[in-house]
Amino acid sequence: MERLQKVIAASGIASRRKAEELIKNGHVKVNGEVVTEMGVKVDNSDSISVDGKILEKELKEYYLLNKPRGVITSTSDDKNRKVVTDYINTNTRIFPVGRLDYDTTGVLLLTNDGEFANILTSPRNKIDKVYLAKLEGIIKGEQINQLKDGVIIDGDKYKATRVKLKKINKEKNTSMVEITIHEGKNHQVKRMFETVGYHVSKLTREKFGDFTCGNLKSGEYRKLTIKEVQVVYSQKNKEV
Repeated sequence: MERLQKVIAASGIASRRKAEELIKNGHVKVNGEVVTEMGVKVDNSDSISVDGKILEKELKEYYLLNKPRGVITSTSDDKNRKVVTDYINTNTRIFPVGRLDYDTTGVLLLTNDGEFANILTSPRNKIDKVYLAKLEGIIKGEQINQLKDGVIIDGDKYKATRVKLKKINKEKNTSMVEITIHEGKNHQVKRMFETVGYHVSKLTREKFGDFTCGNLKSGEYRKLTIKEVQVVYSQKNKEV
């Protein structure tokens, strides 16, 4: 069930505020009856009309893509570079949930469900985003603790929920580090490592909430199951 004004706004015919005005002024009918009260909730079985025009219901779609390297996390690009929506076979206007850098690979969700996306990206819900970073240099315990305690970037403090050293290669002078964060700011993981003195040469998002790429190869995708979508909506209860 969703609020009537939200459903009208989601249809694209009016903003949320304008939708509320339409309701108050008697322009909206639900199942043939005029509704003028705020807060009325509707579901997919209800027929909604605005000034006699029936709202077309847009079915929600949910996808998980194993994002390849060298692809823009966007729905379009002014330089005609490949974007993530190019990989999904659908006529629906979907968008990526959050973003991954051009050269970052791994778990990326795409949908046309704004509330679903907001639940996953809101820091209040503390959804884990797990990355595997290849660093130039051998990271030390002191720097790992710095990341856990928090580092300052552009005046804001960013703290890793977990940091785990997975592997070191002394011959090549590299480290493989797993880092978990809750935010998702622009270039956040790379900048956090740079703050403690390490350049990230390769970055993969291995997990986003409960989602992993599983057996998906780079560039492959799958639809989410109803149960997976319901699990995401259950995370909304974490909001304060």
